[in-house]
Amino acid sequence: MAALIEIDGLTKRFGTRVAVDHVSFRVGQGEVLGFLGPNGAGKTTTMRMIAGFVTPTAGTARICGYDVQQDAIAARRMLGFLPEGAPLYPEMTVIGFLRFIAAIRGYSGAEAAARVDNAIHLTALDEVAYQTVEILSKGFRRRVGLAQALLHDPQVLVLDEPTDGLDPNQKHEVRTLIARMAPSKAIIISTHILEEVDAVCSRAIIIASGRIVADATPQELARRHPSGKLEEVFRAMTAPQAKAA
Repeated sequence: MAALIEIDGLTKRFGTRVAVDHVSFRVGQGEVLGFLGPNGAGKTTTMRMIAGFVTPTAGTARICGYDVQQDAIAARRMLGFLPEGAPLYPEMTVIGFLRFIAAIRGYSGAEAAARVDNAIHLTALDEVAYQTVEILSKGFRRRVGLAQALLHDPQVLVLDEPTDGLDPNQKHEVRTLIARMAPSKAIIISTHILEEVDAVCSRAIIIASGRIVADATPQELARRHPSGKLEEVFRAMTAPQAKAA
């Protein structure tokens, strides 16, 4: 299985604080990796380093073989990134924003139109395509952010809380979409919703105090606690006494 995401010794310090501490892992084609951790564990910082938006203090991140710092443009062509609180242009319509993203990605004419239409369809934005972003609900704005990440059909997706703000039906639709795309891509999902890990992830990493404390399938992780519940394993592995051990 080819590794489309390669993380080696990724470290980030902010002054004297170590936010991410020598994190290493691989994600192959067909894998959906759930990236879990409590607030302040280093999840978002790690995601931003993988996407090339934060420069690591040490270590490397590669997307499809391209170093995200040394070959930034090539790496980002292979990446679809949905950050936490994805920045959007509130005065633009949904379709106008996605056409803008298509142009930035280098598409024009019929190809640009086809990619925009496909992204709108995949994320079920048809009914709000001509509305401005500023009047959309949080859930619809989140789906616009997801649409821009999918527009160029990247091999790698890095999604930070992709179902944040969605209602139960919308969450189901997004999880179904992720499962449908998974065989041809490598996908990382940062989430605090443990049921999401069970629903769509083939593997889970738990990070605490900037370090990986577990890396296994959700089923294997669940078996590490007498209750057989993933949330109990997560609680035990991220408790202060566990992090200090």
